[in-house]
Amino acid sequence: MDETFRGQFEALMDKYTELLLGQTNEELKEKVKVWALYSHVAKSMPALAKHWNELYPEAKEQMKRLIAEIKQLNDEVRANTKKP
Repeated sequence: MDETFRGQFEALMDKYTELLLGQTNEELKEKVKVWALYSHVAKSMPALAKHWNELYPEAKEQMKRLIAEIKQLNDEVRANTKKP
């Protein structure tokens, strides 16, 4: 991948993270990338996700915490945008 594309993709991730979680920084962007990729794998290849979950139960628990954190932050953003 060339550097121009990388920069443009990072801009996309910055904005997506901001819209999803109400803020953005490198740590949150990395969490969103992991969450998005895991979600895609779980939907497109559920047997692979199941195998990974069984192979790495401690990672599965960490992924569950990550998913819960992203959901909580997104719920807060959505609740704040609905207020007048």
